Amino acid sequence: MSCLTSAFVFRSILSRYDIYFQNLVTTWLIIMIAVVVLCFIVSEITRNYSQVDKLWSLVPIAYSWVTAASAFSPRLLIMAILVTIWGLRLSYNFSRKGGYNIIPWKGEEDYRWKVMREHRALKGRLRFGLFNFFFISLYQNIVIFLFSSPLLLASLYRDKPLSIIDFLAALFMLVFIMTESIADNQLFKFHSEKKSADDQGNLYKESLTKGFMTEGLWKHVRHPNFISEQAIWICFYFFGVAAAGQLINLTIIGPLLLVLLFIGSTRLTERISSSKYPGYAVYQKEVPRFIPGIFKRSR
Repeated sequence: MSCLTSAFVFRSILSRYDIYFQNLVTTWLIIMIAVVVLCFIVSEITRNYSQVDKLWSLVPIAYSWVTAASAFSPRLLIMAILVTIWGLRLSYNFSRKGGYNIIPWKGEEDYRWKVMREHRALKGRLRFGLFNFFFISLYQNIVIFLFSSPLLLASLYRDKPLSIIDFLAALFMLVFIMTESIADNQLFKFHSEKKSADDQGNLYKESLTKGFMTEGLWKHVRHPNFISEQAIWICFYFFGVAAAGQLINLTIIGPLLLVLLFIGSTRLTERISSSKYPGYAVYQKEVPRFIPGIFKRSR
């Protein structure tokens, strides 16, 4: 009954818009549902729970070009190109860490899922299976859908001309893609040096001594890659602002949920690091979590 009610409400909301927009949203939903089902089934069969991780950088590209192809506008084209740059770069970084495999469902699993499987509240096939469906497969795909949703808003106002807000959003999005690239490259180099038996010419000797990354951008914030990722999608939100002419609109839910997701992910990551490295607590006190030069310690 609740599903039928939800479907009726959804149809009522969409009926306010033209058939083009209704079909576009329906296509997005079909993509999202297909990805949710695929990720859940494959992860349950293989016990590799990084299936959403593999598609995190690819699904927004699909949303972008489906939207841009449905109704061309300069804004949608710029948005699609930027999302593609972001997605291909992130996919490359995921690939070089072993995330992808010639057999699609294989590849390295994020170490945090293993930690979560050992959590007493999630132990057992049924409990973790429910967590897998509702959080890993469903919720994360809803977040992807929502932080990509400025594309839908831009398609709804596709005749609105470009403004200075669009150009600023594009500029800052590119800046944060660059900072994320620098941070990811530094971290990848550090882990490569950590695995290597040859310590000649190492760039991150201080970090290698401590066991965790503290140099480069990591000297200024503890998670420069995470804050860059959040900033990218906050910038992306402003394309919807430019299109709709509203500073606050419904698509703000996407970046807000993304920020909350990263806050939770960061806490888990830091809890693991603190348990492995005695010096990590000192690093937490001396270096801000996300914002450099404002907070001397995270809250």
